[in-house]
Amino acid sequence: MSNKEKVEKDQDKVFDTEVNNEEENNNGENEKDTEENIVERVQELEEKNKELNDRLLRRLAEFENYKKRTEQDQLNILKYAAEPFIVKVLPIYDDLERSLSHVDEENRQSLIDGLKMIHDKFTKVLAEQGVEKLATKGAEFDFNLHEALMRQPAADVPPNTVINEIEPGYMYKDKVIKHAKVIVSEDTSSEAQNGQTESDSNE
Repeated sequence: MSNKEKVEKDQDKVFDTEVNNEEENNNGENEKDTEENIVERVQELEEKNKELNDRLLRRLAEFENYKKRTEQDQLNILKYAAEPFIVKVLPIYDDLERSLSHVDEENRQSLIDGLKMIHDKFTKVLAEQGVEKLATKGAEFDFNLHEALMRQPAADVPPNTVINEIEPGYMYKDKVIKHAKVIVSEDTSSEAQNGQTESDSNE
């Protein structure tokens, strides 16, 4: 091998060594960059996670406050549900009290007129709330509306007819809130009487 070739060969080795060293440096820097990127990414995710947790806790706190307010509002609604009705009734109550405070023998008719007026006002208030008195006298007995306290013979009305009202009954909208206590006619025909007599005899 000539000196020239030997020199060229040595130069090639030096070049290869420099190239390898440079590649190793680059690889090291790339690995370093990758680790830094991972660390930064982890930090970003941790920050986002913390932010999301904070937002979630705030939302939960807001929801709990809303829930408490709603429950309190519902309790107040139930507690004061009768307030509008009471407000309408109080003036009538005051009128009745004033009328009773002026009772004497000389103004009996005035008292009667005053009580009638109060009764009419009360009836109007009840009607506005959906309260109405049940029909009784002369109506056919209906156990859904009436409560029969007793039965009496009545020749001038059909059997099972309400002939007298002991206590009025009331309906609130579509619901009976107080059954009317009534007296009901019984069948006075001879056949019915005979049947009742036979029944009593058998007993």
